[in-house]
Amino acid sequence: MYDVIIVGAGAAGLTAAIYTCRKKLKTLIVSIDVGGQTNLTSHIENYPGTGAMHGIELMRKFQNEAIGFGAELIMGKVNKVDMSVNRSAISDHAQKPQVFDKIENSFRVGLANGETYDCKALILAYGKVPKSLGIEGEEKFMGRGVSTCVTCDLPLYKNRDVAVIGGGNSAVEGALESSTIARKVYLLHRRDSFRADEVTIEKLKNNAQIELVLNSIPLKVIGDKNVEGVEVENIITKEKKELKVDGIFIEIGYIVDTSFVQHLVKVNERKEIIVDDRGNTSHPGIFAAGDITPVPFKQTVIAAGDGSKAALECYRWLTGGKGAVLDWTH
Repeated sequence: MYDVIIVGAGAAGLTAAIYTCRKKLKTLIVSIDVGGQTNLTSHIENYPGTGAMHGIELMRKFQNEAIGFGAELIMGKVNKVDMSVNRSAISDHAQKPQVFDKIENSFRVGLANGETYDCKALILAYGKVPKSLGIEGEEKFMGRGVSTCVTCDLPLYKNRDVAVIGGGNSAVEGALESSTIARKVYLLHRRDSFRADEVTIEKLKNNAQIELVLNSIPLKVIGDKNVEGVEVENIITKEKKELKVDGIFIEIGYIVDTSFVQHLVKVNERKEIIVDDRGNTSHPGIFAAGDITPVPFKQTVIAAGDGSKAALECYRWLTGGKGAVLDWTH
């Protein structure tokens, strides 16, 4: 039983974890990646106090601080959130000097791999999420060979074979970047032409390490404990074959996905989670921060501020309103 589970490890989620851990709340972060949208920024220079750097570098600093303060981090995709009652957890906490009376109405967070985790409060901070292929094995191997960020996870595949799926700039650039480290790169696209810039496409065609698999779609991810390959089908000939790869990068764009929590919290017409100015959702004990909310400016610094507010409000809720609302009055 965790005091709080944070879904998402971008600027909002990692900042929230720093604050909940500093309040001595047992904190678990669950995410399909670390860094979120900030990873896509190669030159970020408007985050105060850091100087110019790659977004990934900035997010690693966030991660190191969150882990340093005691947050646990597991890689995985959350696909279900429900209410749960854990009586054993209630008895375990009964003698603690800091009693959390919210424990009777706890939350159970389910992952795509079948694992479940319980918590007394939940902070949703996962922002925009990568579009899903919707194929067998995709969710199961997320974080174990399936990735949505070439730049983040490519170092894991030095001198190994990988597949990049997509046809836009991010996919083509991802394939080119992968060719600098991986032994062989398959670029899988459902059409026979790309939507990327012509200059980038020209580089792609001149790269001998990249094999184009065109007019083809992925059918399923193959593997036991980790990815061992991907089965693909040519949409014209209907021929199926297996590409032996150690890693699969999905680069097909981003969406807002609140499907697994819409039965608990109110969302707007864009499916963003509605919050008040402190990060409270319509459901007691569930808080939200960052790009998954209607915040008007999708910026790293704003997401970080939202994460801190949600964490402090979460702590105040868990302690029955005893936490400071206005810090400077104490």
